[in-house]
Amino acid sequence: MSTGDYLNLHPSELKYPFELKKQSSCSFQLTNKTDQYIAFKVKTTNPKKYCVRPNNGIVLPRSVCNVTVTMQAQKEAPPDMQCKDKFLLQAVAAPDGATIKDITADMFNKEENKVVEEFKLRVVYIPANPPSPVPEESEEGSSPRAEHGSQNSSGPDVATRSVEPKEKLSKESLSLISKLTDEKVAAIKQNQKLQQELELMRKEVVKARSGGYSMLFLVLIGIISFVVGYLIKRT
Repeated sequence: MSTGDYLNLHPSELKYPFELKKQSSCSFQLTNKTDQYIAFKVKTTNPKKYCVRPNNGIVLPRSVCNVTVTMQAQKEAPPDMQCKDKFLLQAVAAPDGATIKDITADMFNKEENKVVEEFKLRVVYIPANPPSPVPEESEEGSSPRAEHGSQNSSGPDVATRSVEPKEKLSKESLSLISKLTDEKVAAIKQNQKLQQELELMRKEVVKARSGGYSMLFLVLIGIISFVVGYLIKRT
């Protein structure tokens, strides 16, 4: 708050939530602490950027007047979010019963034996979405809230760990089933091949009986037949 002989000004800074391409407004309050009519006028170093309503007026004795300052939408942010714009509010005693129509520029000229009260306001930009504050850690470690949060968060971790073995087991099972299927197909093909060879040997046996093959050949055929039958039973 800034205090003068005529008025109290609150606040003494214009704080704007800064967001690109978006209009923003803030206000300040003038309190007349005298029994006189007080005329005021607001000026700025950047009039094209701001709209002041009202930019002049009369504050009645022991009353309050609110002034709204609207900043036009900005296309780019200033370096380091620092604003050099400033406002100057001037206040003088006005005749009793004065209205806004009675205000003239000459009323605020500084003359001898005339009090022209002045207040300077600076512009401050604040982030439109400020980051959430980080909880302070206690001397012994993290804060109780952080510890409580870590305990609560352990639930989902446990659930995740319990699910992972199932997913891993499922992949291993699929791999094993695929491997067994391939082995079965290979065994069936080998079976078919052995059956074909057995059939061929049977035909040879028939020829041997008719053509007089040796006993050794017949024994060899018998052994092969035994092996084929054993493999068929095994698969």
